Amino acid sequence: MRLANQVAIVTGGGSGIGKAIAAAFVREGCKVVITGRNADKLNHAAREIGTGCLAVPADVGNPQDIQPLVEATLAGFGGINTVVNNAGVLLAGTAESLTEDDWQQTFNINVLGVWRLSRAVLPHLRAAGGGSIINLGSVLSTLGARNRVAYAASKGAVLQITRAMAVDHALEKIRVNCICPAIVETDMVAGFGMDATARAQRLAMHPIGHFGQPEDVSGLAVFLASDESKWITGAAYNVDGGYTAW
Repeated sequence: MRLANQVAIVTGGGSGIGKAIAAAFVREGCKVVITGRNADKLNHAAREIGTGCLAVPADVGNPQDIQPLVEATLAGFGGINTVVNNAGVLLAGTAESLTEDDWQQTFNINVLGVWRLSRAVLPHLRAAGGGSIINLGSVLSTLGARNRVAYAASKGAVLQITRAMAVDHALEKIRVNCICPAIVETDMVAGFGMDATARAQRLAMHPIGHFGQPEDVSGLAVFLASDESKWITGAAYNVDGGYTAW
């Protein structure tokens, strides 16, 4: 039980990578609050994950939702040791096609959401004697891609938040790291409805020959939440089937 007696918050925990991370944490003995905007999806996920998982609806894009989420976690489980900032949106487009609202929505959730929740939990991580903040970036934190200008910019910001916070809070034993996946089979990816040609093109970008599954990411999150990574902070891990190895 690598995460025994720990408590974690996982944003975007109702499906995909967030749900897989929450399930892996619970299997390792952690108590987990999953959060997101869709209460029905969250409750269904919590039932599937089982004992030790609590659903608390909240929108990291809404500043007023953050403190109630933290308070619900403290009331339910008595502390906070780990936060996984997984919630995100991907609005496809170029610098010309995207609107002001598209950019504001992307950065409000993908960047400000990470900052809001991380800031809110810092006092509780200090009270616990340290902890782990795990941010979900992307291979596009460091690479470009067609029709992904706002998303890539936001995930680049997530990586830099990770590095700066790691330096700021290292002496407090608060570690901050970033997981950078390539294409993972999630609801968000399915929503783009790739035809056979587009899917083949994207598959060809992954030398390993297939897209990732949410469970391919969850093991690294367990490692970064555990004492096995106690001397690791400010790091970015590509989980990408070789995408960045070309």
